Amino acid sequence: MSIVYLNGAYLPMEEARISPMDRGFLFGDGIYEVIPSYAGKLVGFAPHMARMQDGLDAIEIEYQVDQDAWRGIAGELMERNGGGNLGIYVHISRGADSKRHHAYPKGIAPTVFAFTFEIPPEPRADKSSAAPYSVVTAEDLRWRRCNIKSTALLGNVMHFQQGYTGAHTETILYNHAGELTEASACNVFVVKHGIVATPLLDHQKLPGITRQILLEILRRDGSIPVQERVIQKSELEDADEVWLTSSTKEIAPVVSIDGKPVADGQVGDVWLAAQSLFSAHKFDF
Repeated sequence: MSIVYLNGAYLPMEEARISPMDRGFLFGDGIYEVIPSYAGKLVGFAPHMARMQDGLDAIEIEYQVDQDAWRGIAGELMERNGGGNLGIYVHISRGADSKRHHAYPKGIAPTVFAFTFEIPPEPRADKSSAAPYSVVTAEDLRWRRCNIKSTALLGNVMHFQQGYTGAHTETILYNHAGELTEASACNVFVVKHGIVATPLLDHQKLPGITRQILLEILRRDGSIPVQERVIQKSELEDADEVWLTSSTKEIAPVVSIDGKPVADGQVGDVWLAAQSLFSAHKFDF
């Protein structure tokens, strides 16, 4: 039985109730995070909570994230749900109003919800066991505030479905100028001549926590040069390696894009080195 957290109480998921007038349900008016954990050890807890506060502030939901309290809630949920490899989903909506009205209501309490779900074991820095990704590309048709991790994810869902319908595992997106933005549920990295590059952050991209941690680890180590810059979609065509990063995937190697292999179509050596470093240091954050 899955135990969830809802507005201060722990209860079985099937007993959790949220008002149909909740603005998270009616408008997607909320912010969420997904924090991975392995055997009770959280990855990137502090930056995930900081990003959640940034998102809440951006859409003016009056809620102050108490990291100590949330670390306790996460620990309690992990324990009550048997531990192991778990993602902790945290969701804060503006709350339930008495009427449906677009303007932000005053004086309502946010709805605070969290649950756990199983995630795969920790990715290993091993080419033979790496899960290679096959992706497609598409013009990015989402809204222009993708830097906010909103629960209103229909645009991302539709782009993900583009790839999924064709038996692909992701959709890499580019804007009207032909510049890479991100994937439907991941950030994107391109490797050429041993240099790792990822698009600069702006309103078109989510500031991914795995992206942030990976860049910091690589820069601290210094053995793999990294760049944050504008990346043209055309650079995918002659890249040596392409990666996707997310909290539950860590660094996922892409071996095929739009039906064509990336380089020789094999998992690359730079990925192996980067995943080795990430595995060694990810719990530092």
